[in-house]
Amino acid sequence: MALTIAVQMDPLESINIAGDSTFALMLSAQARGHSLFHYAAEDLNYADGHVWARAHPVTVQRVAGEHFTFGDPVRLDLGEEADVVLMRQDPPFDLGYITATHLLERISDRTLVVNDPASVRNAPEKLWVLDFARFMPPTLVTRSVDEARAFLATHGEIVIKPLHGNGGKAIFKIGSDGANLSSLIEVFNTAYREPHMVQAFLPGVVKGDKRIVLVDGEVAGAVNRIPGEGEIRSNLAVGGTAARTELTPREQEICAALAPELKARGLIFVGIDVIGGEWLTEINVTSPTGIVAIDRFNGTDTAAMIWDAIERKVAAR
Repeated sequence: MALTIAVQMDPLESINIAGDSTFALMLSAQARGHSLFHYAAEDLNYADGHVWARAHPVTVQRVAGEHFTFGDPVRLDLGEEADVVLMRQDPPFDLGYITATHLLERISDRTLVVNDPASVRNAPEKLWVLDFARFMPPTLVTRSVDEARAFLATHGEIVIKPLHGNGGKAIFKIGSDGANLSSLIEVFNTAYREPHMVQAFLPGVVKGDKRIVLVDGEVAGAVNRIPGEGEIRSNLAVGGTAARTELTPREQEICAALAPELKARGLIFVGIDVIGGEWLTEINVTSPTGIVAIDRFNGTDTAAMIWDAIERKVAAR
């Protein structure tokens, strides 16, 4: 079953093909005989019930610097001419991102959008996870420096991060003396209109922050991301290193609790983050990563598992 697949993502020129999960998905789709088109979120248009994009037919190859070839751009009607839309542009999860989910939701009865745009919109990474608070470290969502001080007094050391941040950016640890807490909250309140996430610091992060990938609710694999020297952030994008890992019983329990909700919401490709083998910190649904590292350590093919799930859903529509 050859599919027409539109990939909504960032410029292909900017990706690192050695570890990019979207590129791995494109290679896998192409190997199955599917046709690929590339467009950016800002290329979306709507009129008279139709959503379309100025999209480029694209072929990909694992050759750095020559990893893609564009054909002439076309007006691609995403509701009539595409079988699948992969919504894979990176955050920020801003009004542009949210608007794209609203537009794509209008075609989701005809074209499979991965992940489901309404569910992506309603499940921001650091907010939907609150539905599973029993698995989370102590957490405060606030803009108040007084509330943050009280939380610090209770928990000794804390971490503060933007509620809609990504890639390990702007994550700060505050020690028990509270030095710079007021200044940091002031800076965050100036930079962001929304509240911020404050969590008890987990010393176990020095041993790694595990990324677990689930495909249609099933565990595909995991990779442990270990912080660099002098860092608390373990994201590979900010210098963390990847290591092979297995799931703990607690992590298996977390995945089992998430699975029914992921399937019900049409969240096919999801990455969750767990610290110390037991503390769930994020549920990544916008543009999860990690499948290349997972497959390298485990000898698996997560991209194929994702396409198997997508093809089943397209066939069942």
